[in-house]
Amino acid sequence: MRKSLYLKANYALNRGGVIAYPTESVYGLGCDPFNKEAVVRLLAIKQRQVEKGLIIVAANKEQLLPWISNLSPALLTCLDDSWPGPTTWVVPSNLMKQAFPYWITGDFDSVALRVSDHPIVKALCEGYGGPLVSTSANFAGCQPFTNAIQVRLKMGHSIDEIVVGKVGNRAKPSTIKDLLTGNTLRQ
Repeated sequence: MRKSLYLKANYALNRGGVIAYPTESVYGLGCDPFNKEAVVRLLAIKQRQVEKGLIIVAANKEQLLPWISNLSPALLTCLDDSWPGPTTWVVPSNLMKQAFPYWITGDFDSVALRVSDHPIVKALCEGYGGPLVSTSANFAGCQPFTNAIQVRLKMGHSIDEIVVGKVGNRAKPSTIKDLLTGNTLRQ
């Protein structure tokens, strides 16, 4: 039965849909990061401004190689030392092999990347065949939802598929760090 839920979610993603799924600490919203209409719809559901940018999540580092393969060995080692896991790295666009579109980066000259260790997130990215947008399932400025029931009650009419599962044991969303400086931007 679990596999059929992933198939439904991947079918929705392939059609330009928006899905909700459990992550390491909260429920997340996701879509194809290269489908502008899907991202714009996700931002509208969340009531979030495009200028703020979004996080990209992947099942493994290999899914991000088309963008990060130009990074120095030292920077790649830094990523390897924290991935998979709940660390999101802000990577400057000028260091990347190719850039992410504006609807992902927002007003920033960088992109936020994470390789998740949550089994459902990994399975979704593997099944989809690439990275996804990952942002907390909530309305901008409000507390994130932590279970499928909350998502269904508050956002269910706007979302194409809700993957039911357990949120991980982290009390807070992923730590966000600057890849060049190592500075923590969000604990």
